[in-house]
This record gives sequence, structure tokens and C-alpha cells, in this order.
Amino acid sequence: MKLSKFNRYVVLGLAISYVGIAPVSSAYAGQLLSKNTQQLVEHPNLVNTFEDVMAMREAIKVSGRFQTEFLNKQARLDKAIEQPLNVPYPKDAGGGYTHEVHKNNYRLMYDAGILYQITQDPKYANYVKDVLFEYAKLYPTLSLHPEVKSSNPGQLFWQGLNEAVWLVHTIQAYDAVLPHLSESERETIEKGVLEPVALFLSEESPQTFNKVHNHGTWATCAVGMTGYVLDKPEWVEKALYGLDKSGTGGFMRQLDELFSPNGYYNEGPYYQRYALMPFVTFAKAIENNQPERKIFEYRDQVLLKAINTTAQLSYNGLFFPINDAIKDKGIDTIELVHGIAIAYGITGETGLLDIAKQQGRVILTGDGLQVAKALDKGQETDYQFKTQAFGDGASGNEGAFVVLRSDSSKKASVVTFKATSQGLGHGHFDKMGLSFYDNGAEILTDYGAARFLNVVAKFGGRYLPENDSYAQQTVAHNTLVVDETSHFDGITEVGNQHHPKLELFANDKQVKLASASIDTAYQGVGLTRTTALVAVPEENIDWVIDIFAAQSKTQHQYDLPFHYSGHFIEANFDYQAHAESLNALGTKSGYQHLWLTAQAQPSDEQQIRKITWLNDNGRFYSLNAVNSPNLEVLFTRAGANDPNFNLREDKAFILRAKGQTDYQFVSLLEAHGEYNPSKEYTLKSKSSIKSLSYEQQGAVHMVYVERDDNSQFVIAYHNQSGQSQSFVVDGHTYALNQTVKLFKLAKK
Repeated sequence: MKLSKFNRYVVLGLAISYVGIAPVSSAYAGQLLSKNTQQLVEHPNLVNTFEDVMAMREAIKVSGRFQTEFLNKQARLDKAIEQPLNVPYPKDAGGGYTHEVHKNNYRLMYDAGILYQITQDPKYANYVKDVLFEYAKLYPTLSLHPEVKSSNPGQLFWQGLNEAVWLVHTIQAYDAVLPHLSESERETIEKGVLEPVALFLSEESPQTFNKVHNHGTWATCAVGMTGYVLDKPEWVEKALYGLDKSGTGGFMRQLDELFSPNGYYNEGPYYQRYALMPFVTFAKAIENNQPERKIFEYRDQVLLKAINTTAQLSYNGLFFPINDAIKDKGIDTIELVHGIAIAYGITGETGLLDIAKQQGRVILTGDGLQVAKALDKGQETDYQFKTQAFGDGASGNEGAFVVLRSDSSKKASVVTFKATSQGLGHGHFDKMGLSFYDNGAEILTDYGAARFLNVVAKFGGRYLPENDSYAQQTVAHNTLVVDETSHFDGITEVGNQHHPKLELFANDKQVKLASASIDTAYQGVGLTRTTALVAVPEENIDWVIDIFAAQSKTQHQYDLPFHYSGHFIEANFDYQAHAESLNALGTKSGYQHLWLTAQAQPSDEQQIRKITWLNDNGRFYSLNAVNSPNLEVLFTRAGANDPNFNLREDKAFILRAKGQTDYQFVSLLEAHGEYNPSKEYTLKSKSSIKSLSYEQQGAVHMVYVERDDNSQFVIAYHNQSGQSQSFVVDGHTYALNQTVKLFKLAKK
């Protein structure tokens, strides 16, 4: 039977006072009398429960993943706690010495708390106590951190965010060792540091605590969990519903507004995995203490959906790097390790075990033990990655992040189509941006964030100035730029008010397609993009069809960049390389950071402009673009006006059309061939696309493709729901009885 602090008490009638010395028991010394209810309460009572602890004590006796993790953790911790205590006065920003010491301290305390519960060895509880005594001396002497650089300042850390993360981990450590402590020791720790930190994060930081943002999530989690441990129900209510408990702020409002109904997080995958930790950790504490709230059932199980969506928003182990994302973050991140364990503990879905196996680690919690046992028994099944439109916004109607997958495997071809809302302050100005992944690699790339996380020499580990001047700008992404100006003039407050409309989404066996539009990114210009992932019959290749249309009554310059990863091979047109000197492509909106390395002037000599490159994954890729007499091609490389070499030297092809009103870019990205330098062979390095065109017949849109072997294909689609359509090619009528379909025509 689970015991909890608020609503599930067991009254034993023992004369044990919460303000007295904790009893000692060889089996378990985790019951203390509540000051408020005079009933016995168990500790730990957050993520782990007494039942979890008892199961873990047995599990470490048995060979397996859990025992291995325990022994590794114990060996590392035993070595670490032999070192002198180090609780320095805070002075460094993120990545600096004192910052990293305080981070390490909360991690060590967290681990020591868990090991105390499992082993019952008092040295671990004493370590947590001794460290917290030092913090109880230090914290009352602090004012705002000397390196405060944000609207969410901290005292122990440069950001209140880090302060909240510290408390989330520390309160779990304290919860684990609390029964070991005497009345005076608890008083010293609670009054000296735990209560002051909680009050600083809540009453003294209302602008963050009530904010619908990941900083607010961490703060409410920290304060709410502290409320459960310190027997302060009022703190729990404020954490759930805001400082005035009206529901205008707090954890529940964040659950309502930060996730869409299918679990997509407003700021994108990178921040989804970061925010996931406080969401699932606090939810687990709520479930253990107040199961009647049914927190994991809230909003049709939105938290469980969020955990699954976080895994879905990845490719070959790494998260899709939209918005302010560090591109090296993936599914093995500790936040998702906790999320997958909690989700499996609730649902028992064996596909989640596949993700856990890929993560390569288990955690020392009750849920982590369940995962470890299941993996030891080989109970995992293949996780099913899906083609899906992840609706954005609280109601799921503020655009969508669309993921088109050729199949369910982790290395299948994938197109991501970012037709989302802005993503708050971490959002980038790239409405309807496109990325492509194939054969385990990123082919059409998204820049992500310009930041060297926690590298002090690089702007203190913060976002670099180039994050604003380049990475967030529209030209740094694969979407249309009008008149060398970013969407919404690069103003976040304006961008937050607008989003694209997802016009069409189809998931056919051979063609996955999405279409979206927006008319607010530029005044007087409407943008519509349709993209499709096409599985070519009987061949192990995929095409990406892309149709980007601009509509305007006045003339503009339209630029469509394709940022790519790999080595340029060839083009089917003449171009002028700037081999001796380089100039920046422009002066603002990110253009000032692009070297113009080569360019090709308008020409009507080819029906398609063709560019081929080789990716490190050993495959060739060719961008085939329908030509027009006024289409220029620009070759660029990032790094201009970057004296500190902060930017990656990413490369791009930019299709440019000047002096146009309505204009349409039509292209096909083809994966082909193989390059194997080890075995010294090259296969199919040439693009097979002979011709490419687009037309519309009534409601039917058609992309016509002919290959060098004279095989012909038509990708046809319409958005007339529930209606059959038809079209004519070379005198033959074809019926389109579904939204989208690939037709293979007879050879000429």
C-alpha cells in the first residue's frame, strides 16, 4: 500500500513527532509525523516510494541492468564523496567554475540520497546533510548573482532557472535522507536553505513563477515538490495554480497552454525534452501524494503523449534541431530517460523499451527498475516512428510540425516541415522551413542554435550574438525570404501573434504530403508551400517534391535557400566561382553572415537546374529545380562578418528570382547512388531526373517527372475533401480518388 503525505496517511498511534528525533528501524526509518495532520507520513514521497525502495534493495542483489547501474553509480559516488566539501561563493556564469561546482553538488546529493535509501548506509545520508549544512550557511548571505544577464535572475546561479533545477534535485535528496536527521538538523537545513530557495523562486520571483514558459515549469516543480516534503500544502497549491491560486499561473496552466493535444511542446523538440523533466517529475510526485488528481489522465493523458512525442521528434537518435536547439541532443538525454521510464511504468508499452534500450542506461527509481527488468527479459518491441502532423498551440490549431517518414524505422527517409507557431523567445523566423534526413544523416540542414553550451570562452556559454543576427533569421533556414528581410521583420512579439495554416496533410503508402500557407510573414505577400516524400516504386530511393509559391500584387525579390550537408560534386549549368575574394551576400537579416562563393546568372538553356552533392553517409543527392529565364543560383557559405569564428561554415544553394509578383519554385530532391572509398567503388553518381514540371488542372495539382530511362511519374493531389477528381496526361484520363497518389505512366 502506498503511503503519502497529504491524502493517504497511515495512523500508527506511535508517539513519534515530526519535531522530534526520527525513529531507527532496521527495515525502514521513513515515517515522520505530520505537523499539520498529526499523522505518519512516509519518506521518500516524491518520485520513489517505500515500495519502490524495497524493490530496489532486492534488485541490487540480482545480476542485471539495475545492479550494474547501481554498482557503477556507487563506485563513482564513493570516490566523489571522499573529496573535501566544496560549496563556493557563486561568481561565474554558465559553464564557469562555481556554476559547475554547484551543479555537481546537486547531482552528487541526488545520487547519495538514492543510495542511502537502497543501501541504508548512513555515510550517504551524512554526505547530503553535510553539504546542505554548507548551503545553509552560504545561502542567507547571497544577493542576486553578479553575472545576472536575464529577466529571471538567480542567487546561487546566474539564472533563476538553474536555481530551480538545483532545488528539484536537492529536495529529492533531502526527501530520501530526511528520516535520518534530527530535529535540529532538519531545522538548520530547512530554514537555512530549502525554504529560502523555494520562497525566492516563488514569492520573490513572481514574473517567472507565474510565467507560461519552461523557466516557470522548473520553478513550480521545485516549489511544489518542496511543499510535499516540508509538509506545506499551501506551496503545493501555489505551484499548481499560481501564486494567487487562481489558475492564471502555475503548473496546471502550463500543462494547458504549453502542449498541444497531441503532446507537441510550443518551443520545439529541444526545449520539449528539457521541459519534460520538471513536468514528469512533478507529475510523478503529485501521483504519489495525491492520486485523486489523476494527473497523468489530465487533458486526455497529455503528459504521456508528450513523452511519446518527444521520442517521435527525433531521427537516428537525435532531436530535430528547430528553434534554439543544440544539435547534439538526442533521445539518450537524461530528461527523456526519466520520461520513458515513467511512461513505461504507467502504460507497460513495450515499444518504449526499444527507446530505453537505445538510450543505453537505466535510472535508480522504481520505474527505472521496471524498465531494467523488462529489458533483461528481452521484452522490448520495435518502436514505431510515424508520419504525423503535430498540431501546435493549446488547441492544436496554430499550425503544425509535420514529420513525413518513408517507414517506421529509425533510419528511414524523413522530411520535417515546420509550419508551427513562433515558439516564444526561442523561436526562429522560418515559417514553413524544410529539412530532409536520409540513410541516418541530415541532408537538408537546419542551423539550430548559435551557442557553445557552457563553454565560457564562447560568450560565457550563452547564446552567441550570431544567434540573433544569423541563426534565428529566415535566410539561415530552408524557407522563402522576401526582399532580404526575415519573416515578421525579425520581431518575436509579432511572430508570436501569427502562424501558418496547415491546408493539407496526407499519409498515403507511397506519398506523404503536407501543404501550409501564411499571409502575415510579409505585408502584401502570401506564401504557400507543399512538400511530399515519395517512395519510388521498386527502388530503394525517395524523392522530396517541393512547391513553394509566393503571391503578391507588387514586385519583390524571392530567395529560396537549401542548406545542405556534404561536398559539392557538380552542376549542369555554368557558374562563376569567387575563388580569389569573397563578399558578404547582403548587409542585414543574416545575409551579412553569408559569403557569396559562386553564382549563376539567369538562363533558359536547361529545363531544370541540377545541383549534386555527396553526403558523408555515402549517398549522392541532387536538387532538380524547374528553370525559368529569371532564375539565378547563388552558392553561399556561412562565416562572413564573424571575427570570432562563432558560426559553422554551413553551405547553401539559394534560388533567386528578382522583380517578380507571383512566383513558384518547383524542385525535386533525389537520393541516388553510393560512394564507398574503402572498397573503391562508386554507383549511380548521376541524377536520373530528365525533366520536371508542374501544372494545375482544376482542383488537381500535378508534378510531372521523367527519368533518363524514359519512365514517367505523376504526383497528383487535391484538397477537395471527400471528392473524386481526374486529370489528363497525353490524352489519357486518370482518376484521383484520394487526396494524393503516385501514378507511374507508360514509358514513351
